[in-house]
Amino acid sequence: MREPAIVLVGPMGAGKTSVGRRVARALQLPFADTDRIVVRDNGPIAALFQSHGEEHFRAAERAAVREALAAGGVVALGGGAVLDADTRADLTHHRVVLLTVRPRIVAARIGGDARPLLSGEDPVGRWTRIFDERRPIYESIADVTFDTSSGPLADIVTKITDWVREDSGIVSGDPEEDE
Repeated sequence: MREPAIVLVGPMGAGKTSVGRRVARALQLPFADTDRIVVRDNGPIAALFQSHGEEHFRAAERAAVREALAAGGVVALGGGAVLDADTRADLTHHRVVLLTVRPRIVAARIGGDARPLLSGEDPVGRWTRIFDERRPIYESIADVTFDTSSGPLADIVTKITDWVREDSGIVSGDPEEDE
């Protein structure tokens, strides 16, 4: 049987894609980002939201999650992917890492982004409300949590790879050689 995927969840701007790529490289595993799969199959997310609405986007996102989990390796989920009950059920078979970030730090990360749920005035206020609403879900499915608010990403990558190796006995790659 295939090893469970290492799945990164958390709010927009927490660094799931950046950290996920580095974790995959360090563990010599494939990497998938569900937002990129949605874009590959459906075009830009903002346009998808505008043309078809959030419900259509969530269906496309669910298909992307299924594809990424089936491939294994390291998977970065879009911030709202965990809202789907089937996705949460699927995640029980995988290692789930919650990445968090403080609101004052995320402001610089999301500035100028075309994220549909943050459009309009006060994107950080909207981000905070969304994170507060989703946090109980994130925490209920996470096996481990790391905050990305400070320090180099390499430190988070090392913590995650160490946790994965301890949890599963994976002994491939050296996180230092890729940084």
